[in-house]
Amino acid sequence: MDSLHENPNERNIRELTAENIVPAVIGPTAAGKTRAAFELARALGGEIISVDSRQVYRYLDIGTDKISAADRKIVPHHLIDIADPDEVFTAADFVRLTEGAVKRIRARGKIPILAGGTPMYYKALSGCVLSDGIPSDEETRKKLYAEDIANLRRKLREADAASAERIHPNDKLRISRALEIYILTGRPASEIYARNDKIGASLKVFYFGFTSPRERLYEKISARAAGQFAAGYADEVKWLLDNGYGPELPALQGFGYRELAEYIHGKITLDEALLGDIRATKAFSKRQMTWFKHFSPAIWYDMSVISLEDAVNGMIGIITGGANSV
Repeated sequence: MDSLHENPNERNIRELTAENIVPAVIGPTAAGKTRAAFELARALGGEIISVDSRQVYRYLDIGTDKISAADRKIVPHHLIDIADPDEVFTAADFVRLTEGAVKRIRARGKIPILAGGTPMYYKALSGCVLSDGIPSDEETRKKLYAEDIANLRRKLREADAASAERIHPNDKLRISRALEIYILTGRPASEIYARNDKIGASLKVFYFGFTSPRERLYEKISARAAGQFAAGYADEVKWLLDNGYGPELPALQGFGYRELAEYIHGKITLDEALLGDIRATKAFSKRQMTWFKHFSPAIWYDMSVISLEDAVNGMIGIITGGANSV
């Protein structure tokens, strides 16, 4: 990561000014990227494309920490509230919709800015983990998803050891998908995805990363979760369950939602749900940084030693002025 006290290297900035480059604001949960992207877009007259695998779903508002409707009127946002919680939304869907949004934004003379914390979606923009053309069967997937996760892990290890090693052991959705592919094609998902990695997408991304020391991030994660619970998070989950969106749906498997579903069903207390949400969010934050630190070209801002205003001004200078502005 580049030091905040040094000029970003000129190669990275030349990358930003290359043809078809899209700036992206990335970082772990609670690092400040949402506000930074908003201020950047407002200053440049840009529009934001959300890169968040849960904000695509309608009705998941408090738990996904969506930007307010009022702020969305100030800065237009794309790929928020575009699917119902019982719909399947894939990385390939994200790439297709993002490429369309970028074209429309540019046609209006605006700057598209990617912002969010789902590493898989960013990787999909470079051609990785695309699922277009890979067979799927909803009934097969539902049957697999209904099984115990330990049994699914065992099956995946036997059928596709490479996928079992790559996929997080608690990621039931992607374990089920990998097994679904194996059942339908007779070939390991890892083999199919490896071939698809060569497809590539039409966009190239330049990353502005936001981070803080881990303990500071953890404090903000805890405070934010407490605020969400106080703001009616449990009521949001109850409404979803009451309206037929079951806890088995991938959209409701995110941290916070699954814990609150257990609370509503009387399996745990509200305090236990809060602690479970905080614990899972902290673990996810750590994984995000493990993934994001390999993204390139990138310039990183440590928010423990720089103000939001200075970071945003730095991004503006780089986007508008190139290497001569830093």
